[in-house]
Amino acid sequence: MSWLEAFIVAVVEGLTEFLPVSSTGHMIITEALLGMQPNDFSKAFIINIQFGAILSVIVLYWRKFFQSFTFYLKLLVAFIPAAVFGFLAGDLIDQLLESVVVVALMLVLGGIILLYIDKWFSHTAEHGQEDVSYSQALKIGLFQCIAMIPGVSRSAATIIGGMTQKLNRKAAAEFSFFLAVPTMFAASAYKLLKNYQAITSDTLPVLIFGNIVAFLVAMAAIRFFITFLTRHGFKVFGWYRIVVGGIILLLLASGHQLNIIG
Repeated sequence: MSWLEAFIVAVVEGLTEFLPVSSTGHMIITEALLGMQPNDFSKAFIINIQFGAILSVIVLYWRKFFQSFTFYLKLLVAFIPAAVFGFLAGDLIDQLLESVVVVALMLVLGGIILLYIDKWFSHTAEHGQEDVSYSQALKIGLFQCIAMIPGVSRSAATIIGGMTQKLNRKAAAEFSFFLAVPTMFAASAYKLLKNYQAITSDTLPVLIFGNIVAFLVAMAAIRFFITFLTRHGFKVFGWYRIVVGGIILLLLASGHQLNIIG
């Protein structure tokens, strides 16, 4: 992986990690379009640069992370379903990560759902609550399991999960950001341990660089997303997903060969 390729993929990660558009799906598509050769480091890279993105959440919301012990307990409750499911279905998830078709289909399907979310939860979006109970945290965590399918979007799944639990759009988005910290840290650490041999003196600087880029871009993306989501809702992101997924499916149907990272 060249420095330029690492920069492009990291920018995509930072821009999309906290938007309801699937960061993993976008990185898979980006690497495919760049024609990057699949290897152990590329698989480790797209997971581990998420560490840079989660640091942006801690920096932006540092007061929340030092507010109370109850806050951590709720995050733990929400994290448990994904931890269990990820452990049991790890091999299947890795197989799905190798499919651009799965990513494209999930982008389109998720986009269609986002077109109607604002209408389905119109009252919740305006008047929903801001605090999260333990039972609500667990149910949101169950929604996060769906996002292990590449292209679904962890952010979209957990925000929708939050809105089903009567959280308003802002509160659901922020809890999604908070839940990303233990979830993505665990995924990054696991992938790093699993592919530690791919991290060498040559590749480590590239990985560090990617994390720094992802951190800086994610800081800006989070600020934009909260403001935009509160004012305009999900519809724009729905259409975006449909267009991107549709273009990828058309390219594949027309015979274009897209390399994949797996």
